[in-house]
Amino acid sequence: MDEAGGPPPRRALLTGSLAVAAAGALSACSAFDTGSRTASVGPRPDAAAPNPRPTTPDTALARLMEGNARWVTGKLKHPDRDPDRRELLAQTQEPYGVVLACIDSRVPPEMVFDTGLGDLYVLRTGGQTVGPVVTGSVEYGPMTSATPLIVVMGHQRCGAIDAAYKAMRDGKTLPGNLEAIAKALRPAYDRTVEEGGPDPVDRMIHAQITITAEDLRANDDLAPLVKRGALAVVGAYYSLDTGRVQNLSGATV
Repeated sequence: MDEAGGPPPRRALLTGSLAVAAAGALSACSAFDTGSRTASVGPRPDAAAPNPRPTTPDTALARLMEGNARWVTGKLKHPDRDPDRRELLAQTQEPYGVVLACIDSRVPPEMVFDTGLGDLYVLRTGGQTVGPVVTGSVEYGPMTSATPLIVVMGHQRCGAIDAAYKAMRDGKTLPGNLEAIAKALRPAYDRTVEEGGPDPVDRMIHAQITITAEDLRANDDLAPLVKRGALAVVGAYYSLDTGRVQNLSGATV
């Protein structure tokens, strides 16, 4: 409980601000409704109920890994990807996972995990690099809707990490804002060089996954959730060859 006169908790501030913004947006949309069509105010009575939402790190990760197993074998279900699901989620959402992945066109998280509409918050950056805006976006789900799982997913043959590794190794600067990606990957490069071994690019990919997951796990706002078991931050590696996701760190199942 907050002390009398003390500042409201950050989650309350976020939730309150989001509610005000949402109300404003809905009002604006209503103002532009010309009446030429009937707006949907909710799911149809016969709308299909969604799969029960996982509410713990264990069940959330298990759901994702079950979906990945279907992706690997080609036995996809394509769950919750229809107009009924869209209508059901039109007013609110409660995704059970956050996935921070690379921008690579071969690694779409919703397909890799065979998930449906409203299941995941997805962020994609080159080499799954982070900064204040990305970190804030990752925090959004756990801090506002009790999302119980964060997955940091790197992948085999990552072009961003390959380019950054070679540039840093050769003392060169990448063009444009690509250099900002290389700078964000510096800790992974340093760890890779320090540890040594074969296939340095793949080892740097693994290092970037681990470092990013470690940093999120120790985040001032996320760490308390992790400590009490309400949130898990899992590092994962995706194989382009097989389609399989391998848990590297923080796995709960």
